[in-house]
Amino acid sequence: MYKYAISISMLWLSLSLIAVEAKELILAASTSTKSSGLLDKLIPEFEELSGYRIKLHSVGSGKALRMGSKGKVDVLIVHAPEAEKKFIEQKHGVLRKPMMKNDFIIVGPKNDPARLRGLSDVKQAFINIKNNRSQFISRADDSGTHKKEMSIWDACEIEPYGDWYYELGAGTVQTLRMANSQQGYMMIDRGTWLVSRSTVNLMLFIEKDPILENPYHIIAINPERHEKADYQGAKKFIKWVTGERGQEIINQLKVDGEQLFTVVKN
Repeated sequence: MYKYAISISMLWLSLSLIAVEAKELILAASTSTKSSGLLDKLIPEFEELSGYRIKLHSVGSGKALRMGSKGKVDVLIVHAPEAEKKFIEQKHGVLRKPMMKNDFIIVGPKNDPARLRGLSDVKQAFINIKNNRSQFISRADDSGTHKKEMSIWDACEIEPYGDWYYELGAGTVQTLRMANSQQGYMMIDRGTWLVSRSTVNLMLFIEKDPILENPYHIIAINPERHEKADYQGAKKFIKWVTGERGQEIINQLKVDGEQLFTVVKN
């Protein structure tokens, strides 16, 4: 009995030491990587292999980049290319690598008051929505989705405002719920749409316009600018995610046979 008690104590001590030795890697990642279920596949396997424990902040790309610029995280997964380039130019980030891509789509009510059915040009779709004063629900949260949406309004030379344009200031899933409740249109990334479409009474109208391409990058925080950043951990995570196994997990993520993301070769 005494030997058994010692063995149990030693086991608990060993487990405690493992827990203490596990390093924390702080990740700020686009909400779509969480809402699509991708991070639920990537993170546990990386943690098991690496000895790191991931502390996740699931936020819009704009907020993720701001967190990075303040040195509050170690690594980012974002989809806001122009803002990312500025982030790198300001030397907040290093080792920016392509990770994957999908696309944005426009969804809305099945009765289609803006008459988008049959269109393939997203700019014409936005013009129709504005001219018909059809309800449009915007994330309005400085996310990658919101940045892309605003770039399209700019390309249409339209300043969206008025009772037809609702700025929610929330994530993709919350915005989708509001669009469903209000029977309005919205822009959404394909991955989140595929895992959520069965929960709403909306349909897809606009897709595969080249403007709607949605690339994701993974970025390490620059340790020369932010000395507390765990660059070695970030580098290890980036290498794994963009390596054979990480890319395999991304490619295997499907809903009803449809792929949520496509890997990008480095």
